[in-house]
Amino acid sequence: VDGRIVKPNYRLVAGQVMDLDAVLERHDSNPEPQAMRLAILFEDADLLIIDKPAGLVVHPGAGNDRGTLVSGLLAHGDGRLSSIGAPTRPGVVHRIDKDTSGLIVFAKTDAAHLALARQFADHTIRRAYTAIVWGVPAVDPGRIEGNIGRHATDRQRMAVVTRGGKPAVTHYRIANMVGVVEVSEKPLASVLDCRLETGRTHQIRVHLSHVGHPLVGDPVYGRSPARLQRMEDPRIKAMCSFPRQALHARRLGFVHPVTGRRLKFESPLPQDMRELLASLEFF
Repeated sequence: VDGRIVKPNYRLVAGQVMDLDAVLERHDSNPEPQAMRLAILFEDADLLIIDKPAGLVVHPGAGNDRGTLVSGLLAHGDGRLSSIGAPTRPGVVHRIDKDTSGLIVFAKTDAAHLALARQFADHTIRRAYTAIVWGVPAVDPGRIEGNIGRHATDRQRMAVVTRGGKPAVTHYRIANMVGVVEVSEKPLASVLDCRLETGRTHQIRVHLSHVGHPLVGDPVYGRSPARLQRMEDPRIKAMCSFPRQALHARRLGFVHPVTGRRLKFESPLPQDMRELLASLEFF
C-alpha cells in the first residue's frame, strides 16, 4: 500500500494505491456434471432436498473444481438448477460446510430460488442441528448472540466481533451429556440441539467456541482442554481423534415456494457421530 508491505488487517483510507503480487483465481466457468450417488429426500419440479454426507463440498471453489454436490445435481435427471447467483453456484440457496453432514435445499427454478431466499432472509425457515461439544454449558436452554465477522488476524476464520460483522443468534438446549471423568465426575461432552435464528458463515461453530464449548473434532475453532489431553481415558482419545466437526443438520422446515404447503424433513444422526457417542457411553 503506497509502496510498502502491510499486514492483512491493515485498514485502507481513500486515495491509497495498492499493488498486488497475486490475485485469487476466479472460478466463473460453469461446473461440469459428474455422476454420483445422491441421497435425495424430496424432489419435484421446483426444488430438491439432499441429505449431504460429511466430506462433500457443496459447490466449486478454490481447490474444489470437481466432485462437488452441484456437479452431482447437474448430472441428475435433466440437470436443471436455478441460474440465480454465481455461475459456480446454480441452485444454491444456502450452504453447509464440507465436513458438516445433513440437510440442504436446492432450487430448480429461478422463481423457487427467489422465494426460498426470501424465507431465509425473513428467518422463517426452520433449521435444527445436532452438535457434540466439549463440556456442559452452564445455562440450559441458552441463547448465544454476537456479531460474526472475519477474524482480525486470520482472514480464513470467522469470529465474534465487537465492531462490524453481521448480527447472529444461536439457540441451544442440552439433549444429553456423555462421558463422566472419574476424577471430577463431570461429563466430558454434551449433545446439543441447536437452532439458527440467523445464518452466518460457521455460525454454530463460532458461537459455541466463543462461549467455551467448541465442537468436538473442529479443526478451526475447536480446542480440547489441555488437562484432558494428558489423560489416558480412551473416551478422551476418541474425542481428540474425531476427524471432523461433530455437527449434523438434522431438520429443515419451510413453506414450499410454489404450492404453499409446509414441508418438514429430518435426517438421522450419521454413523460416525453415533459411534462417537457410543464410545463415550451415554448416561
